[in-house]
Amino acid sequence: MKVGIVSPVVTAVPGAVDPWEESAGIAELATIAEAADRLGFAHMTCSEHVAVPTEVATTRGATYWDPLATLGYLAACTSRIRLATQVLVLGYHHPLEIAKRYGTLDQVSGGRLVLGLGVGSLQEEFELLEAPFAGRGARADDALRALRASLGSEEPSYAGSHYTFSDVVVRPAARQAQVPLWIGGSSLKSLQRAAALADGWVPFGLPLAGYRALLDQVERPEGFEVVLPGGRLDPIGSPEKAVERLTAPSGAGATILNVTVRAESPAHYVEQLEALASLVELEPPH
Repeated sequence: MKVGIVSPVVTAVPGAVDPWEESAGIAELATIAEAADRLGFAHMTCSEHVAVPTEVATTRGATYWDPLATLGYLAACTSRIRLATQVLVLGYHHPLEIAKRYGTLDQVSGGRLVLGLGVGSLQEEFELLEAPFAGRGARADDALRALRASLGSEEPSYAGSHYTFSDVVVRPAARQAQVPLWIGGSSLKSLQRAAALADGWVPFGLPLAGYRALLDQVERPEGFEVVLPGGRLDPIGSPEKAVERLTAPSGAGATILNVTVRAESPAHYVEQLEALASLVELEPPH
């Protein structure tokens, strides 16, 4: 079983955050990352929003740490665990910008980057950043193809419907010859995009039967990752329920689980991770 951690502290979605996280910082997050790395968890995540409109923050939350700075710091604190963006919004960035910045992260982390990517849905943020909202799906598809041509290459070239470049040097390039790309979203279209252009799918917000129904409609390449949410667990207080929550998604097609744990403090969070690791046979990152 591969189990990744939806990182605490870095986001604060109402109803999904424990009180201790409000005053926690990078030191507490680093302690948790070091424990997750030691225990064999597959990855830690960091999401992206640049500026959330005030009225939207009441439902989506207002706290979103920048993934590049955050994961770069965690790379120096760990040695095995993968560092996953979940997710970058493709429309906010030129593909070469992603290739350079996150290719550098892949280098400094020793090849541990996973790029979670999404089309984006917050129109107000697109408008604030002067990024086109209309047609963002087609633009994202072209960006994914451009990224495939760029990540891991010091002299990338690409000619597509929205992005074209050649005769350029991007150094350092990603250390991995093929950085894993995971696509966020819970629609059939997002899964089709993932199967055609990426290496995995990171959906959210559906019942397990809903994920299974979508997966049954799409042929996926060998090695394709299905990263399903395992919820917020209490492995110390409710170990049987935690095991149930960990095993049920496999029947829906999960190859990796995304989980978090309930905790009263950073130290308690680490204790919960230790208890969780004892309940399952973790497959180490590779």
